Amino acid sequence: MTEPLIYEICQAGRRAVSLPACDVPQTPLPAGCEREELPLPEVSEIDLVRHYVRLSQMNHGIDTGFYPLGSCTMKYNPKVNEAAARIAGFAMLHPLQPEASAQGALALIYELQELLAEIGGFAAVTLQPAAGAHGELTGVLIMRKYLCDQGESQRDVILTPDSAHGTNPATTSMSGLRVVEVPSDRRGNVDLAALKTLIAQHGPRLVGLMLTNPNTLGLFEENVQDVLRLVHEAGGLVYGDGANFNAILGIARPGELGFDVMHYNLHKTFSTPHGGGGPGSGAVGVRDFLADYLPGPIVARYESQTFEVAETSKVSSLRWYMPPKSIGRVKAFYGNFGILVRAYTYILMHGAEGLRQVSENAVLNANYLQARLKGVYPIPHGDRVCMHEFVAQGILKAAPGIRTMDIAKRLMDFGFHPPTVYFPLIIPEALMIEPTETESKETLDAFADALIQIAEEARTQPELLKTAPHTAPVKRLDEVRAAKDLVLCYAPGCG
Repeated sequence: MTEPLIYEICQAGRRAVSLPACDVPQTPLPAGCEREELPLPEVSEIDLVRHYVRLSQMNHGIDTGFYPLGSCTMKYNPKVNEAAARIAGFAMLHPLQPEASAQGALALIYELQELLAEIGGFAAVTLQPAAGAHGELTGVLIMRKYLCDQGESQRDVILTPDSAHGTNPATTSMSGLRVVEVPSDRRGNVDLAALKTLIAQHGPRLVGLMLTNPNTLGLFEENVQDVLRLVHEAGGLVYGDGANFNAILGIARPGELGFDVMHYNLHKTFSTPHGGGGPGSGAVGVRDFLADYLPGPIVARYESQTFEVAETSKVSSLRWYMPPKSIGRVKAFYGNFGILVRAYTYILMHGAEGLRQVSENAVLNANYLQARLKGVYPIPHGDRVCMHEFVAQGILKAAPGIRTMDIAKRLMDFGFHPPTVYFPLIIPEALMIEPTETESKETLDAFADALIQIAEEARTQPELLKTAPHTAPVKRLDEVRAAKDLVLCYAPGCG
């Protein structure tokens, strides 16, 4: 039976909740703020509950099915993280309460700063940025301010590989700097010859390079030491886009490799939620000479300044600290604290050996899928061992009319969320597949079997792909029209 829409069953006078009488003075809204004609549905509580539960059941999430979405991983969020974040001592804190009464929260922030610094090989970390792109902006502003303090204010060029996330050039532009693209070589690395030429052209004006390693092709930069050396010799700094840190966690430390700055995507590496665009956290780590430029406040330990905790005991205090050359605040208050609790829990639950195993399993899963799909779909760099993700192409010789979007739509009929499509831009008809570390071999096999079956359907029943999905709540959309002719509300017949 098809359930009626909530607007179709509304009746004047029905209420889903009864509010108590107001016990404070009422103040009328300013003129123009009320919309008497706003036709909100009037329904009972049970109908309202069913409405939202039905909507939730139409969603696909990591708790309901495989989500191989590279680029912005929907990584499994262990439920112990949620329990920790809901502990009253964390959940009920107010950001403006005195430091003395929030030492537990400050201790968690301080220890997370230290843990991330150790994991990434950096001297100091800020937890303020609210997302990965926000972390990028923070890092580039730090680099720029440092160079200005060195009397190098003419530097205004940042190099970004052609395989970079789109946020890299966007961050550069928002920082008031110029973007110069670096091409990739045939093996998917930064083209060293092109890099040398660009550095020669822009050397005195070079702020630095933004480098994702492993890159968006799912490949570890084979010449990373040479790349870093060339940029540093030109007086520039190297920013590490840490979006793919999940592949080298516990194995390589970017700070030790020579990266000067890096943001951590806590949702991609440390399992914090990221569905629906947030909340997020883009913590930023820096080498020692940049520590004084971090946005603040950060948490510092003062052994000589103590809070009384009992008649006979004192503890060293944790206090907010503003680095002396700070670029200033980049977010209200102190970061997304609930997300920080989740990441801290994840790190402590795994320990050093467990974090390394996370990356090893992620890399193993990606290589297993790449091996199963090789020969069925083109894999441009399939001759290399991939890291946590790989890029295939939705190009099938036996079905020239089929495109990546058709394959992605058909995957939905098998109960799988499609992977990232059409990115990275340097690969035509790209399918970026990132299974993460938590998926079983059975799940990976089911996903590979579906893609292999779809390739056969493309040859024998192409219309099946062209009209997919067939089982989703919303069928095939005209996506160009949907982007240009948005329908954002339901027009109810109930007044």
